[in-house]
Amino acid sequence: MINPSSNSGMRDANVTIRRILKVNHAGEFGAIRIYGAQILMARRLFPDIVPALEEMREDEIDHCRLFRGAMPARSARPCRVMAFWSLGGFVLGLLTALGGRNMIWICTEAVESTVHRHLQDQLAFLAKRDPELHTLIASIQEQELAHLRKAEDSQKRRGLGHALLLPVIGALTDLMIWLSTWGDSSWMRAEMVRAGKGL
Repeated sequence: MINPSSNSGMRDANVTIRRILKVNHAGEFGAIRIYGAQILMARRLFPDIVPALEEMREDEIDHCRLFRGAMPARSARPCRVMAFWSLGGFVLGLLTALGGRNMIWICTEAVESTVHRHLQDQLAFLAKRDPELHTLIASIQEQELAHLRKAEDSQKRRGLGHALLLPVIGALTDLMIWLSTWGDSSWMRAEMVRAGKGL
């Protein structure tokens, strides 16, 4: 939907804000499912890392709740393909946990790196358009970055598995975001980058 009052060709900012909320809420739900599957396996295989995974999962549950709570005031609704996020997150969490504790941390690093990139774009877009949501996302980003640092610090080695899996899992995360917005994440990112540069 093009904003008819805009001469720049950019879409209505309110539409973009609703899509931001939709994809962030879905992404947090997917992260909950990833951690849930990893915790399920780690309890049997790597019980020493379960407390860290549970703490990160609690953060994601809180983030999901916060994004859901921000929706009504902005006429946003949850993603229509939440089942996709649920299944995809659970399968990714299960497979990475079966691959070993290092694989769990590689997964966390890949997902959080991708999320950080998307949040940076969102913050640039929202700074003057929705200060309240900007503040919310900035606070969430701090916790996501803490998850990223934890994942990086917990890896005992960075060999071929890291080199191969990091871009693959990152690409899968981008694909899930793209699918959940019906492809709109592409123009959203371009629009947010332009907005961040003041264009």
